[in-house]
Amino acid sequence: MPTLREQLREAVAEARRSATAAGALDLPADLPSVSIERPARSEHGDFATNAAMQLAPLARMAPLRIAEALTSHLQLPDGVAAAEIAPPGFINFRLNSAWVAGQVETLLAEGARFGRAPVPDPQRINVEFVSANPTGPLTIGNARGAFVGDVLCRVLEAVGHAVTREYYFNDYNEQIRNLGLSLLAIRRAEPIPDDGYHGEYVNELVAQVPEELWPRAEAPDADPGEVLGRWASERVRAGIEASLARLGVRFDVWTSEGAIHAAGWVERGIARLREAGFIYEEGGAVWFRSTAFGDDKDRVVIRSNGRPTYFAADIGYVAEKFSRGFDELIYVWGEDHHGTVARNRAAAIALGFDADQVRWPLIAWVRFIRDGVEIPMSKRSGEFITLDELLDEIGTDGARWYFSSRAYTTGIDLDMTLAASQSNENPVYYVQYAHARCASILRTAAERSIAADAADTRSLLVHPAEQALVRHLLTLPDVVADAASRRETHDIPRFCHEAAHLFSQFYRDCRVLSDDVALSRARLALVDATRLVLANALDLMGIGAPDTM
Repeated sequence: MPTLREQLREAVAEARRSATAAGALDLPADLPSVSIERPARSEHGDFATNAAMQLAPLARMAPLRIAEALTSHLQLPDGVAAAEIAPPGFINFRLNSAWVAGQVETLLAEGARFGRAPVPDPQRINVEFVSANPTGPLTIGNARGAFVGDVLCRVLEAVGHAVTREYYFNDYNEQIRNLGLSLLAIRRAEPIPDDGYHGEYVNELVAQVPEELWPRAEAPDADPGEVLGRWASERVRAGIEASLARLGVRFDVWTSEGAIHAAGWVERGIARLREAGFIYEEGGAVWFRSTAFGDDKDRVVIRSNGRPTYFAADIGYVAEKFSRGFDELIYVWGEDHHGTVARNRAAAIALGFDADQVRWPLIAWVRFIRDGVEIPMSKRSGEFITLDELLDEIGTDGARWYFSSRAYTTGIDLDMTLAASQSNENPVYYVQYAHARCASILRTAAERSIAADAADTRSLLVHPAEQALVRHLLTLPDVVADAASRRETHDIPRFCHEAAHLFSQFYRDCRVLSDDVALSRARLALVDATRLVLANALDLMGIGAPDTM
């Protein structure tokens, strides 16, 4: 069933059509979509639309007159008590309080399904995220991309999209060779190369190299960096997979750059671009004419020495992904990849794909603070905190919350001390405690043989704190739908925190268990609904909903 917001959107659209047919408005057939928003201030109602201001240039009328015409032809959905006009032309909608209270029964009936509103046109979507080079363990610097990607996948699935989670290992580049040469230098007690890798994990890798591999790596016709680097990258990859499993992040597909080359996708991709007229040769190198698509310069795909560039693999990878039948590709990258997006978008378009089919959300950096001091990190120098160490310190739930709670384009300062604390100043603790309190109240009621009953909530849940809590709980399907549509999920933790806050106010102002048995049963139903909705929202973030704390 459509959410109330969707019903209001359709009601306003139908009012536009009716007012036009009646001659009250003179509007063209092609009209903008109706926007239904939630006012920032509760005194302005529960929903509002700016449809009248949108239509003013088209109807050549004052917005207030258009609003009057729309409201006179408006059929309000069940649950909406009134539509009020406010300058300069807003139409504000107020919900019926009895209807709001009665929705507690609906929330309980929906159960685990509540908040998951299917889209009418589900897509097949590939989301590639993390994809850290297998040259060292995952660091806390890699963590944000893991959480952003994982929560995005969960939200897309919640609205019905078929999602494939993918990790891309860059195992075909000089960094892998440099890792191998670093191992060799340590084995020989020689200085590590300038582009090599340092840190205790490199020493541990050296100790784990099978003895039979050293002669192969040091054979006269061997490339020791290649031999040792490929072995080491596989060891690192196993550690990465274990860290992600501990994080609760799963992947459906693990793809390596080497496999893209071996399967011929790089050659086929370049051949398609050549056939389309976007490949040329100059100075012994092969170039992609990316300036034809707005890039600042053309890009080399095959160097003059015959070796493909990393961008050549990107071209083959885009073609390979779309060959699997996806409608959309999402690459969750760090913001340092900003310059790479233009050439990849150009390649996708040149290969014949729609620009809207490929997205690159670029994740802003995270600064990690302990005792007011930033923690420096560099995988190459060996100075970093691993993801496993982060989880040991603040826990998986705490990490998930902090990395999910801001827009991915916004930088984060993560205070390790606060994130590890168990107090209301820690937002994930605050929300989880609200869920645990709900469970505790229900256990206490059961011990007193008082059961939740939503049958009379329409007439009994009239207190402002009760009304505010129910109204907020009902917004979860819209929050999830918006997150999926925008491919941005930070409003879900915001929803959770506000729900916990409103529950705290309700618990403070409305005694749940009292001598009034009917009211106690109705309020217990609201407590149970709050518990359920919090659990659903936390599950979308991969965060636990404990019954005791």
